[in-house]
Amino acid sequence: MQRKALSAFTIAAGLIVSALGAQAQGVEGKLVLYTSQPNTDAQQTVDAFKAKYPKVDISFVRDGTPRVLAKLRAEFEAGSPQADVLLIADSVTMEGLKKEGRLEAYDKADVSAYPAGIHDPAKFWFATKLITTGIVYNTKATMKPTSWLDLTKPEAKNQIAMPSPLNSGAALIHTITLTGNLKDGWKYYEALKENGTLAAGANGDILRQVATGEKLYGMIVDFMPIREKAKGAPVEFVFPSEGVSSVSEPVAILKGTKNEAAARAFIDFALSKEGQQVALKQGYVPARPDVALPAGYPARDAIKLMPFDAGKALAESDAARKRFGAIFE
Repeated sequence: MQRKALSAFTIAAGLIVSALGAQAQGVEGKLVLYTSQPNTDAQQTVDAFKAKYPKVDISFVRDGTPRVLAKLRAEFEAGSPQADVLLIADSVTMEGLKKEGRLEAYDKADVSAYPAGIHDPAKFWFATKLITTGIVYNTKATMKPTSWLDLTKPEAKNQIAMPSPLNSGAALIHTITLTGNLKDGWKYYEALKENGTLAAGANGDILRQVATGEKLYGMIVDFMPIREKAKGAPVEFVFPSEGVSSVSEPVAILKGTKNEAAARAFIDFALSKEGQQVALKQGYVPARPDVALPAGYPARDAIKLMPFDAGKALAESDAARKRFGAIFE
């Protein structure tokens, strides 16, 4: 009896695998991805999807998020959007497109493996990674920060650099997240200004300043200093005790896609454990909690994500930029 039961289970499992394989084989046609991923990451993502769905002729157009959006808007105006799927840096930008009616909801997307608050509740966009912003410091610094408040201490005076939300979407999300979660709110940024913080440059420039000792502390996305430390750079990265902000490189289906089946398959792949392993191989924190973290990161439960509402942030973004500009310029 036990042998028969095992045999029946094996047959059933085989049928499920065959059905999934048949489903993958049944998805075909052209699919165009617009993305802000680095070229290498974009190619790896496309190659992994292609291996799963070999009959889909997928291609991608890659540029920074502002230029991707500019290209999309020109196509919208001409009435001929070319992209089927969009994978860009942040959820606030996705919220803007959602508000304009440019995205298509995917109600049947399986997000059961994810905690609440990671994806759009209405399923118009879905997180693929968690790229957090924390503190980087030069190893020669005498103060080893563990809290955001440490950057307001006298030991850090005139020794801090950070990206400006006037020029960076990730920095804007970081600013809105911190001011919404730290008890001092905008007073925290006033204290940073009083402590001589320099707000200019992109993440790469922040890393350069701290690695060379030009500045001792910086606010920066996690993967840059973690990777450079592994190569021997004199830097350490800290996930502050209060928590960190994050951008999620969300993926979405564009309204009017010419291949809805393949577009949905792309979403399914990005959310699957297999798809999340691609993010891990690229050196990022996968959004899916049952996938491991890259080398150099602490345990997942040691990284506290601050609450963030993309829709609320979209509504507050202009006011946040003005408030920041009034403090730092």
